[in-house]
Amino acid sequence: MVSAYDLRYCTDDAFFCIQEINIGITADVGTLQRLPKLIPEEIVRELAYTGRRLPAAQAKAAGLVNEVYPTHDALPAGVMQVAQEIAERSALAIWGSKAMLNYSRDHSVADSLDYVATW
Repeated sequence: MVSAYDLRYCTDDAFFCIQEINIGITADVGTLQRLPKLIPEEIVRELAYTGRRLPAAQAKAAGLVNEVYPTHDALPAGVMQVAQEIAERSALAIWGSKAMLNYSRDHSVADSLDYVATW
């Protein structure tokens, strides 16, 4: 589920894993489709094949999370600060930026430039 979010934050005691392999099934809710677009494919493959836990510090180093907070109390305070910064920007510009980023994820640079020019 975490791979479907725009922004990801956690505490230093958090971990991430592709649990399905540990119960004998293939992940089937989009993890294997989204995660390789977020972190190196070799890390995804290791997680998918082993079911091991990826600690918060390694998740940050791999680019899976934006920030790791030291405590559970620090996390909402830090995330609210980011949310405040976003809220201070134009809602239309945020919406447009998200639309362009999502489109660009699955299209070439040339197609994406044409799309934003038309949009």
